[in-house]
Amino acid sequence: MIVYDFDGTLRPGDSTRDFLMWCARRYPRVLLTLPCTGLMALGCYTLHVVDKTRFKRTLYRFLTLIPDIDAELERFWRANEHLIGGPCHPHPGDLVISAGPEFLLRDVCERRGLTLIASQVDPHTGRVLGPNCSGEEKVRRFREQYPDAQIEEFYSDSHNDDPLARIAAKAYFVDLGEGTLAPWPEA
Repeated sequence: MIVYDFDGTLRPGDSTRDFLMWCARRYPRVLLTLPCTGLMALGCYTLHVVDKTRFKRTLYRFLTLIPDIDAELERFWRANEHLIGGPCHPHPGDLVISAGPEFLLRDVCERRGLTLIASQVDPHTGRVLGPNCSGEEKVRRFREQYPDAQIEEFYSDSHNDDPLARIAAKAYFVDLGEGTLAPWPEA
């Protein structure tokens, strides 16, 4: 089985952040959610007093301000799907495991024939429905869905994915900026 991370690996940047900013341009009241989201991000990524799941509970509140989330997702990907590419070339049947929300990545992965495991978030309420699919949680979710499968190759741009890289026969570190793949660095 070939497994990929999504953001920073198959697509530059962060899809959730980009979708949030897309929505803020179309619905300016989304900007009102940014101060609280910024404080939670500071608590999560700088001070380490807030876990990622709690941060994302705050982040996804902006979804309640979008009148037709499905139409907005379609417009977003119509404008942004061309960004998917780089040195990785996933094939139909390959697996994407992402910390991004499943509702955001589902359609674009399905169009490419990719299977998806991602964070569960209600796209209409912003309610986080389970743990953030990151780090060890990615391994747990992979084993839950594919208990006997072996990861032949794994691709990611982030050391947050060290747990998946450790269980893969081969793992590659992706640098989209340089357009390169390198063997996964030893920890």
